[in-house]
Amino acid sequence: MATVEQRPQQPAGRPEAPQRRQPPRRIRVTVRRVNPWSVLKFSLIFYFCLMLIVTIGLAILFMLVDALGIVESVESFIGSFIPPDPGEPEFRIDSGFLFRTIFLIGLIWVVVWSALTVFVTFLYNLISDLVGGIDVTLTEKR
Repeated sequence: MATVEQRPQQPAGRPEAPQRRQPPRRIRVTVRRVNPWSVLKFSLIFYFCLMLIVTIGLAILFMLVDALGIVESVESFIGSFIPPDPGEPEFRIDSGFLFRTIFLIGLIWVVVWSALTVFVTFLYNLISDLVGGIDVTLTEKR
């Protein structure tokens, strides 16, 4: 047996008024100052994530190149130019040292780019004092 939902009935003589869509409300704001501390925190996290993505991408690329045997070919090619010392093994690419170095260089770049971003923030704040900031129009979705 099926049940039927009943809708509440409208009072007689009053038709349902169609709702008119109002245009979205717009607000105009001015960005006069940006907090350098919040920019520093954001940029450190952003550039660190970017560095991790690049490092993981390079690791995947290195594993692919190693699986294809290209690393061994490069090692033997470079080893043909460098005569081995007595008692020394032939030339090998140390992937652990390579990726530790890439990671440390990445950390240095994170600090450098974050410092540059904070410097640009201070520069924006100084210019904003002269010009008055950047006007932004915000629109509310309904």
